[in-house]
Amino acid sequence: MENLKAEEKASASALETLRHSASHVLAQAVKNIYPTVKLAIGPATKDGFYYDFDFKTPVTADDFPKIEKEMQRIIKADIPFVLSEVSRQQALKSMKFFNEDYKVELINDLPKGTVISFYTQGDFTDLCKGPHLKSTGEIKAVKLISVAGAYWRGSEKNKMLTRIYGTAFLTKKELDEYIDRLEQAKLRDHRKLGTEAELYYIDDTAPGMPFLLPRGLKIQQALLDFWRTEHAKQGYNEISGPLISHKKLWETSGHWGHYKDNMFLIENEDGKPAEYAVKPMNCPNAISVYRTKVRSYRDLPLRYSTCDVIHRNEKSGTLHGLLRVQMFRQDDAHTFITKGQIADEINNILDIADKFYNILGLKYQTALSTRPESFMGGIEDWDKAEAGLKDVLDKRYGADNYIINEGDGAFYGPKIDIKMEDAIGRSWQLGTIQLDFQLPQSFGLHYTESDGSRVPPVLIHRVIYGSLERFMGVLIEHFGGIFPFWLSPVQVGIVPIKPEHNAYAKAVFDQLIDERIYAEADYGDSAMGGKISAYRAAKAPYTLVIGDKEVAEGVVSVRIRGGKQVNGVKLESFIGACRRLLKEKPLGLTEEF
Repeated sequence: MENLKAEEKASASALETLRHSASHVLAQAVKNIYPTVKLAIGPATKDGFYYDFDFKTPVTADDFPKIEKEMQRIIKADIPFVLSEVSRQQALKSMKFFNEDYKVELINDLPKGTVISFYTQGDFTDLCKGPHLKSTGEIKAVKLISVAGAYWRGSEKNKMLTRIYGTAFLTKKELDEYIDRLEQAKLRDHRKLGTEAELYYIDDTAPGMPFLLPRGLKIQQALLDFWRTEHAKQGYNEISGPLISHKKLWETSGHWGHYKDNMFLIENEDGKPAEYAVKPMNCPNAISVYRTKVRSYRDLPLRYSTCDVIHRNEKSGTLHGLLRVQMFRQDDAHTFITKGQIADEINNILDIADKFYNILGLKYQTALSTRPESFMGGIEDWDKAEAGLKDVLDKRYGADNYIINEGDGAFYGPKIDIKMEDAIGRSWQLGTIQLDFQLPQSFGLHYTESDGSRVPPVLIHRVIYGSLERFMGVLIEHFGGIFPFWLSPVQVGIVPIKPEHNAYAKAVFDQLIDERIYAEADYGDSAMGGKISAYRAAKAPYTLVIGDKEVAEGVVSVRIRGGKQVNGVKLESFIGACRRLLKEKPLGLTEEF
């Protein structure tokens, strides 16, 4: 496993070098075609690279063919990448001569003593610390992907630049596979599928705050019903708390000092500084409930869950359908434990995660995120918390089978992050388990030990779904909008062929609703074919067709998603099959009634 990890690191390093070199080829090609363009930055990324440009005239994806043609000319010329190190004075003089204002700013911001380096390929030179390939000819598979706007240095106060995204791989086969995944991702885009299926919409009056339409709300309700049932089995008690709290709560929790810019503050009428804020997290509410009575060691673990709405003030440029929002529900849980209960409780949570993700057909990988630069509390507590989480992961998965993200923990404690892989191989950050020694101490929490002493509990913050809205977006794309029965927003569509069949269709509908089966019925006088097509477009697992024979015999004809039809099915048999699907939650459908 160690050798495998070494190989993976070497491969990742080679890809990063390749992609960074490709970004310089892009910059050279753009500079050749648009001589007045100003260059900003061009790093490698997880899936490729980008370069930010300041164009005098707009550039769109329609311009990609000529840019790629020039890139291929540069690659074919097999031009060496040549490193040179210069003084700060020389670097500034060179970039000022070429009117590269953004490079001048970058150089001026470099700390004293920094080695300033440039890479040159032919007649093109760029400020860069490297590394690069030996020559442009080593780039074998590269493609431009998209174009977008990006503020210089990520600040909305700065100028909007043009960001051109591209990707590069070590082989053409890998590039072709990646492009194929991108095409699949476009077809699965939750914004497209969510609109077509009438699941949600976002109004201009509430950016990043989705309206869940009736069908979309049914998906969320199904997720929450499953979540509530499984957590009740594990001893969790659900609570709900205020949406708005005074700043003294957030000051004690540390959010006012560490997270205030991401909170929606409620301004006072008299113009004084805000004293209240809309909650961005649920943890202080769980802590407030803990403090309502004296706790004993016999009460622990004490598990509270909540799915209250929370709000976070995200930058407008980062909002993206359901995947990045400002208002959402989070399947939060906060567990108060003794230090001796850490391992058992973390394993219990990971058992729950296993069950949830396996039912949905999601693979996942864990990562240990350690102490960030800005943190609360003492290093000794942090070291103990990190060691506790590491010990659990080592024993459960093996020391080489999880990732360590240095410095990526929450400000109050280290965490285990759970990254899911969807049906087309994309990774999503959803679940997290955070071990917190700090907030119980900040709020003065304690429990009474067997000897009468007062001891602060340890607090575990955890989510399985994460944001319900984000999780829904991921599932829409994972399933391509074709959900398993228990998650389908329309589980059964009912099609009476003629108006005289409506009474029996309504009786069938009522029985399905009594069984908590999401049914819809079309009692209109339009043609049967159109009604069936509408439920096919809604990707309903089953459509019941009701005509004279069905009414006379008290049965239904079942059209199964995918095309097969089974006639003369007794309604109680069909309902029994639906019950089994709701209980067992398989990914596929049954054809046995």
